[in-house]
Amino acid sequence: MEMKTDISGIEDIKLMVDDFYSKVQQDELLAPIFNFRLSTHWGPHLEKMYTFWNAALFGVKGYNGNPFIKHATMELGTEHFDHWISMFNETIDTHFEGPVAEDAKHRAAIMAHMFMNKLKFIEQNNIKPVF
Repeated sequence: MEMKTDISGIEDIKLMVDDFYSKVQQDELLAPIFNFRLSTHWGPHLEKMYTFWNAALFGVKGYNGNPFIKHATMELGTEHFDHWISMFNETIDTHFEGPVAEDAKHRAAIMAHMFMNKLKFIEQNNIKPVF
C-alpha cells in the first residue's frame, strides 16, 4: 500500500486540482454546470485554481480574483455544494493525509458554506448580482 504524504507544494496542488476537476467533468450532477460555463476555458480555470489553492494553503502570492462572483449567476443548490464537498474531500483523501490536506478540506467546506449562504440571500431578497 502506498504511503500518503501531506500536500507540500504546487505539484501536489496540481495533482489535487487536476484529479478533482477531471472527476467533475464526468459527474452527472456537476458536469453540466461546469462544462457549460467552462466548455473551452478549462485550461485557464485550472491555472486559476492552482494559484488559488497555492495562495490559500501556502500564502504564495499570485491569485487575483473574486471566486464568489463567478458563481453568483449560477443556479446552484445545497445538493450541488454538498456533492462538490464530498468529491473534493474524496480527492484529497485519495492522495494525501496530514495537516495541510485537512486544512484544504476545511477551507473548501467554509467556502462552500459561504457561497451557499450568499446565493440563498441573493435569491431570497431578489437581488441581482453586480459585476
